[in-house]
Amino acid sequence: MKRTDMRNCLLGAALGVTMSICGLPGVPASLVMDAYAATQVIRTGPASLKAGTVVDGSDIRKNGISAYFTASPISDAVFGRMMGKSYKEDCTVPREDLRYLKVLYCGPDGLTYVGELVCHKDISQDLLEIFRELYDNFYMIEKMVLVDDYDADDLKSAAANNTSCFNYRMSSGESGTLSYHALGKAIDINPLYNPYVWTDREGETHCEPEEGEAYADREKVFSYKIEEDDLCVALFMEHGFTWGGSWGNGEKDYMHFSIR
Repeated sequence: MKRTDMRNCLLGAALGVTMSICGLPGVPASLVMDAYAATQVIRTGPASLKAGTVVDGSDIRKNGISAYFTASPISDAVFGRMMGKSYKEDCTVPREDLRYLKVLYCGPDGLTYVGELVCHKDISQDLLEIFRELYDNFYMIEKMVLVDDYDADDLKSAAANNTSCFNYRMSSGESGTLSYHALGKAIDINPLYNPYVWTDREGETHCEPEEGEAYADREKVFSYKIEEDDLCVALFMEHGFTWGGSWGNGEKDYMHFSIR
């Protein structure tokens, strides 16, 4: 492992959680650091597991961990979930430019879960590598399903602390520009606990989602908080992303990572 996010282990202990390497006790480093998944389509087996499924360590050892980190073209089934929601009628991003990702992540209960994302093909391998290393370091993520499960309503998805990527929409705030989420080149991590805080032209401060207002104070200590020295920030920056938590001019988007 390149680095270990010990804060998450301590957090897990504080919550009474047993962090047993996400269900992989005693797994040799050669298996944990197996090669990252290729981008082939896998019709059966691990890649067919539904997002939110708990995966047992014995199954991971049997199938090989890389089988759970995959990127594939958008299938008809996935596109059917997206149409009219995250993929709107006026969407200018070709379907063939998007990829459907399956990854593993560590939940707050110490168990391993299946997560899903849609992103632009240009960053699909970056995200596979980032989430693989987050998983290897038992970095906690609460939920990861397509934003379409929330009718592509980012605020509802964020209030549920759902990590998501592609959604063809305008940017939050007052910019009036197309969001990088609309291109599949931005991702929000644990958004409830890492809200978007911004000040409008009248000097009024806003927090999105509203349910995350209690976490706008970054001096507080709480689960899922993304900070400057966070493993998540380091990994995304290594892959060329910028972090919204470093923005200035009265604007902080602590959940947000994007790439130009």
